[in-house]
Amino acid sequence: MKIKGKIVTIVLTALLAILFFSSTYTLKENEFGLIKEFGKVVTTKSEAGLYFKKPFIQSVMKLPKEEQLYDLASSDVITSDKKSMIADCYVIWQIEDPLKYYQTLKSTSNAESRIDVLVYNSMKNVISSTKQDEVIQGKDGTLSIKIMENLSGKNSADQYGISVNSVEMKLLDLPSDNKDAVYSRMISERNKIAAQYTAEGESQAQQIRNDVDYQVRVILSDAQKDAKSIIAEGEAEYMKIIQAAYNSPERKDFYQFLRGLDATKASLTEGTMVIIDDEYKIIDNLKLSEKAPTASVAPTEDAGE
Repeated sequence: MKIKGKIVTIVLTALLAILFFSSTYTLKENEFGLIKEFGKVVTTKSEAGLYFKKPFIQSVMKLPKEEQLYDLASSDVITSDKKSMIADCYVIWQIEDPLKYYQTLKSTSNAESRIDVLVYNSMKNVISSTKQDEVIQGKDGTLSIKIMENLSGKNSADQYGISVNSVEMKLLDLPSDNKDAVYSRMISERNKIAAQYTAEGESQAQQIRNDVDYQVRVILSDAQKDAKSIIAEGEAEYMKIIQAAYNSPERKDFYQFLRGLDATKASLTEGTMVIIDDEYKIIDNLKLSEKAPTASVAPTEDAGE
């Protein structure tokens, strides 16, 4: 009896344990929970914790909440100017509506297959409407932004309960057979643009120099005109002062005497002597007066005055 009692106790304990574990489940912070009954989803859970369900009747399907990465295969695309390019990108996506996700896709492989089609079509539409050089310039992130903007409406992933958070380009390059030709053409175009900017800059610089030269000529002309006017006024004032200084016969005779001395001094050369007696008073017309016969100029061996 004791052995049978122990066996019954063990069996009941096992049954209770099985019943408990089949009627409970736990969700982590990074999980969604789909409660299915006979294969049909009856409820969804998005909060972490311990939950109960009908044992043996309901089952739990767990889906990831966190962002997931899908790497698309590299593919050939054609630009608007009919140039071939190789594009390789990856996608960051996430489940937003677990019920819609399960009803339309059911699995990660189906989700990635649908993302592959959506992103490739969006990328093809964007690149096919863009010139090759603009596509190459879009490596800085501009092209990824345009692809994301194109993922809307019919191309939106919302209809599958998922969201495409980011499309990043890993590789965007030219086929090896025409890469050198394209780069040479781009370099030639950039050189042409640089030459145009240089010519425009030189034209503007020449115009600035012409304007400055004209202003300098105007300033110099005005300065010369002002200088002549000032000189004329100074000379007129000088004549007035001279006229006022020698306005009497005595001052006039003294002025003529000083001029005569200056002229005599200027005419002296080395070895010449000038002798003037005390009666010599006036030098007329910057020469020795004929009325002063006692004044003479004679050469001498010793230089002096």
